[in-house]
Amino acid sequence: MATLREVSKRGGKIIVFNPLKERSLERFESPQSVVEMATMSATPIASSYYQVKVGGDAAALKGIAKALVALDEAAKVSGGERALDHAFIAEHTAGLDAYIADLATTEWADIERSSGLSRSDLEEVALAYSKSKSTICCYGMGVTQHRTGTTNVQQIANLLLLRGNMGKPGAGICPLRGHSNVQGDRTVGITERPMPLLLDNMRDVFGFEPPREHGHSVVESIAAMRDGHAKAIVCLGGNLAIASSDPQACAEGFRNLDLAVHITTKLNRTQLLMAKATYVLPCLGRTELDMQATGQQSVTVEDSMSMVHASRGFLMPPGDNVKSEIWIVGEIAKATLAVRGSPVEIDWDAYVGDYSLIRDKIEAVFPAFADYNARIRKPGGFHLPNSAAMREWKTDSGKANFIVAKGVEEDESAGDPTVLRLTTLRAHDQYNTTVYSLDDRYRGVFGRRDILFMNERDMARLGHKEGDVVDIATALQFARPDRVVQKLMLVRYALPDGCVASYYPETQPLIALEDHDPQSFTPSYKSIPVTVRPAAADMGSDRGVVRAGIVGHESKVHA
Repeated sequence: MATLREVSKRGGKIIVFNPLKERSLERFESPQSVVEMATMSATPIASSYYQVKVGGDAAALKGIAKALVALDEAAKVSGGERALDHAFIAEHTAGLDAYIADLATTEWADIERSSGLSRSDLEEVALAYSKSKSTICCYGMGVTQHRTGTTNVQQIANLLLLRGNMGKPGAGICPLRGHSNVQGDRTVGITERPMPLLLDNMRDVFGFEPPREHGHSVVESIAAMRDGHAKAIVCLGGNLAIASSDPQACAEGFRNLDLAVHITTKLNRTQLLMAKATYVLPCLGRTELDMQATGQQSVTVEDSMSMVHASRGFLMPPGDNVKSEIWIVGEIAKATLAVRGSPVEIDWDAYVGDYSLIRDKIEAVFPAFADYNARIRKPGGFHLPNSAAMREWKTDSGKANFIVAKGVEEDESAGDPTVLRLTTLRAHDQYNTTVYSLDDRYRGVFGRRDILFMNERDMARLGHKEGDVVDIATALQFARPDRVVQKLMLVRYALPDGCVASYYPETQPLIALEDHDPQSFTPSYKSIPVTVRPAAADMGSDRGVVRAGIVGHESKVHA
């Protein structure tokens, strides 16, 4: 938010697409600003705010692109400045004709219905975009956590390519990560589908042949546990059964396991799910002092901007028996491989004793990490190269490819007006599944989380009113009697018609394990077809949401 505040203060335009009006995207009071803190003032953030329907991202993106192409055609006829960067497109891209043909056959009526936005809204955005010398598109989980998440991101890339907003200063695509090392994990090959080049380099550096078969994504892992195909799990942190879709399936899966190991900084509810043998191994957090054989150690993290820097803890550990993750993994490796007989000699004790040796091996496998240990000692760390930022396209065509996404509907609906689209939310006082308090200053709700946000029009249409206590159930393809969350209170909120919102992780039981993006396997947390009905008899404690306190002032949640 601090970056957006600075952009606003410089006069930059910030166009927001979000189903909900979020207070911090409308105006932001910086805790680092003495003036704003002292005067209770704030900086306006959004220049324009468009409340796209839940699941309407692809339709909105297509509408903007369609309008942009129309502006370009009009400029061609009039002799004005073109809206597309034709020089960039000719030199650096492929597939434009097929992309424009798809836009031409996409009807405005379909775009408006699916996006919830008017043609004039999207044409207004296209006009502003056509006048921008450089544009950055930032997106978060509201774009990716859909069945069409990968397609949504591809359509953002298409829009940027039309005006050459890749590989030039002040332009590009920017995923907003929630963790300091979400990007870093992928960079060093932590994926169930490793590239052949990575496996080849590991073979050459370590002297063994890695398995070439793909592993399981998170949802595939849970399915394998549930169905009896997987018999052991090792969790390096996380709260899998609460954070994942379909906690019913995850709980069943844990009970089917022979072995569950949790390497964790804090206890959580997943660790209450018992396999035949369950171990909870406490480990150091990143803020805690990590002393090994060669002295104090540091780990490294990579942020969303591909900056890599060292991170060294300073807090005293809670006890001598709390070890680092690396120590625990090294000991497990030694014990396991000693029994099985490892074909490769790896000095696990050396790696545990000196983390810089691990970084040496990362450098050997990944050439982009050249001089790894030296570069992390510099203030601020170092930047990893990004081929797209250098306009180097690592594709079969050697160019950036426009990717066509047919249609605008995220998924099929039954045409039933009682079926709504639920998006899940996190509150102000929440970090992932850790809820620090029941307050949500973002949305004016205090002291409770048993909330279902709905606009006043939908309440009236469906025969509800604010304050009603309701049950919410999964609809359409993945409907099932146990996919219900009970006893949520209706609160008026400015949402598009046909859309509702509630808190994560309380609503996880509504999301089927199979309801995910087929390419990334990301669960569809942000677009769940549901029905809402008056609260029924109690189905069990795991289906209700704890209630306490009061809802915030009416003026803060106007529809």
